[in-house]
Amino acid sequence: MVNSLQERLLPVRKQIDSLDEQILELLNQRAKAAQDVGKIKQDFDLDGPVLKPEREAMVIRRLQDLNKGPFTEQAIDAVWTQIISTCRGLESVLTVAYLGPQGSFSEQAALEHFGHAVTRLRCDSFDEVFRAVEAGQADVGMVPVENSTEGAVNRTLDLLLNSPLKVLGERSLKIHHNLMTQSGTLDGVTRVMAHPQALAQCQAWLTQHYPKLARDAASSNGEAARIASQDPTVAAIAGATAAQAWNLQVVASGIQDDPQNRTRFLAVGAIETLPSGSDKTSIIMAVPNRAGAVYDMLAPLAANKVSMTRLESRPARTGQWEYYFYVDLLGHRDEPAVAQALADLKKQVAFFKVLGSYPIQ
Repeated sequence: MVNSLQERLLPVRKQIDSLDEQILELLNQRAKAAQDVGKIKQDFDLDGPVLKPEREAMVIRRLQDLNKGPFTEQAIDAVWTQIISTCRGLESVLTVAYLGPQGSFSEQAALEHFGHAVTRLRCDSFDEVFRAVEAGQADVGMVPVENSTEGAVNRTLDLLLNSPLKVLGERSLKIHHNLMTQSGTLDGVTRVMAHPQALAQCQAWLTQHYPKLARDAASSNGEAARIASQDPTVAAIAGATAAQAWNLQVVASGIQDDPQNRTRFLAVGAIETLPSGSDKTSIIMAVPNRAGAVYDMLAPLAANKVSMTRLESRPARTGQWEYYFYVDLLGHRDEPAVAQALADLKKQVAFFKVLGSYPIQ
């Protein structure tokens, strides 16, 4: 029986070894071609950014369209993101800022979007992420903008309003929260810590199972995990990567109230992204305080047949009950219909800002 199994497995394993060797050779050829691109840019004195979000998105989409399986579209995205990241790093290593420390969902989103061949800059707050990119300490940043359970991340919205940075990409993560401690039990634990958004996303579960545990906010889930790794009286809510990073044991997994809980992250930087063929444009507007102003604000979108995928309001903090409206549109700002809609909008609103156009994930 064992000999028969080995006889059948041996040729397949040899085939896999041979295929791996071919893949390795092709990967090295691709890396060499990426280096050649960098040399050509140098020859023509092109000092533009090494990151090309639209080109990277087009490469992955093309392969997904060509794919006949059994490799999945998600696997193609994951594998080629790493390949592109490694090849990009041969020309110039990207520095990515995000809310840390190690093991945060922001780190996971950053690595899924830009790949692992990057320099990681872990920040203590969303404000610091924006400052790092604006000051040139990082090339790009990754920040959460909305959650399917708790809605908008308001601090990110406020920073987008006042920052010169552009939105250059998006990444949506399915969020699985875990309760973790040093011991893997709640013996001696008196409080649970997490980012305020995570606490809100798990409030019903916590109330049902551990109503007497005090709930304290941390700057990030990764920071909560770090604190729990040093304090046996603290339980943290964080992702599985945080448990691994800080040597914690999971007490309960999947404790988010909504099993479909997702968070959308935005990549920000100083790059103007070109059309990729499937794009989204994010803008901020404010309208005069008069009857029908919001209706008039949306009219140019309908007139130019531009679809709106998101509308979020945020108080303008003027004390006059005025609001900024955060809007996501389908299409790139350079596409004729979108460009005309934006021009019409700009003429009639009190405030107008294009946050950026970027490939749809």
